[in-house]
Amino acid sequence: MTPQSIPVTATSIVDAIAADLRARMFSGELTADTPLTETDMAAAYNVARPTVKAAIERLVAEGLLVRGLHKTARVAALGPAAVSDIYHARAYLESEILRRLARTRLVPTDAVAANAEIGRLSEGTPTDLIEPDIRFHLSLIDAVGSDRMSKMYRSLMSEVRLCMNRVQSLNLLAPGLIYAEHERILELIAAGEGDAAAALLDDHLGRARERLIKALGGEPGPQADAPTDLLARS
Repeated sequence: MTPQSIPVTATSIVDAIAADLRARMFSGELTADTPLTETDMAAAYNVARPTVKAAIERLVAEGLLVRGLHKTARVAALGPAAVSDIYHARAYLESEILRRLARTRLVPTDAVAANAEIGRLSEGTPTDLIEPDIRFHLSLIDAVGSDRMSKMYRSLMSEVRLCMNRVQSLNLLAPGLIYAEHERILELIAAGEGDAAAALLDDHLGRARERLIKALGGEPGPQADAPTDLLARS
């Protein structure tokens, strides 16, 4: 997607520019080595500098961009420490959600549908499953019915998506394993086994976290090499 092709219907220009920049970051077109000055971006999108500034500030608030000297923004570097923090924040929120869902044995239909889509993507590219993977986890959060909890979780999603993109583009997790662990989590919720579901989630997220940390040159924990027979846990 190029700056000249941003959609501007049914949304504000600031929203459209922010969405385009996100897409270019997630695709890898924009990296931490790419300087994004307000002047250059305004020219590229053919808009006023305040409009670009607003879009950049929005992405800075999301943690996707960082500001440097002379109003230059760059894509935030995804280092081992950031990856660890992002995944641990997710785990804290999602673990409690699974326990709450298990108390009433509520299995969200949207989560079932999203995981079924992942199961059909074994022949696709690794990054194809990012969207249904995100929908799976969001469906679990939203099923609790807490607007604040959903808002809190969504505040992480831009950085989570960056992590997922790196995990899948580096082929760190097989789609079949993701599908199988999701299925087991849903089964444990249906059985009312919240602690077991939370434990499996910790393995599920921990494996991705530690393998990505290793790929980024950090010192991984033991979950990086965890066997996949953890699905037997109940």
